[in-house]
Amino acid sequence: MSTAAATHAPATVRVRRLTLGRLLLHGCAALVTLFMLTPVYLIALAALSPSPALFDYPRALLPTSGLSLDNVRSFLSFGNVLPALRNSLIVGLLTVMLSLALGCPAGYSLARHWFRGRNVAQLLLVDVRAIPMVIISIPLLVTFIGWNLYDTVWSVALVHTAITLPLTVLITASVFLRVPAELEEAAMSLGTSRIGAVLRVVLPNSLPGLATAALFAFVTSWNEVFVAVILTLRNPTLPAAVVEQLETSPPGFRFAAGLCLTIPAFVFIFFMRPYLFSAFGVGGR
Repeated sequence: MSTAAATHAPATVRVRRLTLGRLLLHGCAALVTLFMLTPVYLIALAALSPSPALFDYPRALLPTSGLSLDNVRSFLSFGNVLPALRNSLIVGLLTVMLSLALGCPAGYSLARHWFRGRNVAQLLLVDVRAIPMVIISIPLLVTFIGWNLYDTVWSVALVHTAITLPLTVLITASVFLRVPAELEEAAMSLGTSRIGAVLRVVLPNSLPGLATAALFAFVTSWNEVFVAVILTLRNPTLPAAVVEQLETSPPGFRFAAGLCLTIPAFVFIFFMRPYLFSAFGVGGR
């Protein structure tokens, strides 16, 4: 009995340590999630509160005065908000499509082929993000005016693609590295071309990573405001339209704008959720 108890004791200690470690990990994850969602909750609370309640002091953390959609209705009924929302969605989707269309071939080349200067090329991709957008804003403006693309969704989408493309290339390259090259060789040995092997073997096995790249591209494009302000005038994106109204708008309008700016990004993340969980090895439930 004593020998069995002595053998069983270390196993019990290990189980307790694993349980304690999981509790600490889950607690840290809950604290980080709470820290990140607190501003969203406060913005939503202010946007859905009656206008007089916004001036209450101290500010209540619960909707004690009831909820109201007046601020949201006022924001959505403002002149250029719905067209700006449409422009933001179009720019975001164009950015995702262009980033993946250009980034996937480049990432595949980095993952499958060795060439002289490969490491330097990856470093230069990262260095592109180090260039301040303020420095090249005026040349971009002059260029797009010359191309007759000024004040269009295409000009903003092209610049957003340039912003997101370096990281898209690096993400897709790391994703394609995880797909064994033997799978492509097996597909080509059965008569499939290299392009067919990529389309039928590599891309289906890389969907979680590609979803991560698409999510990064969309959220970056959705939140970007400086380029949209510079390159648009009568057809702004939603962040640019909100920035133009910040100085003269009441507090309720601003909070409603903040809430409406966050909802589409959350919706996009929600639909990408199964792929993201697969990418990080977490169950989708």
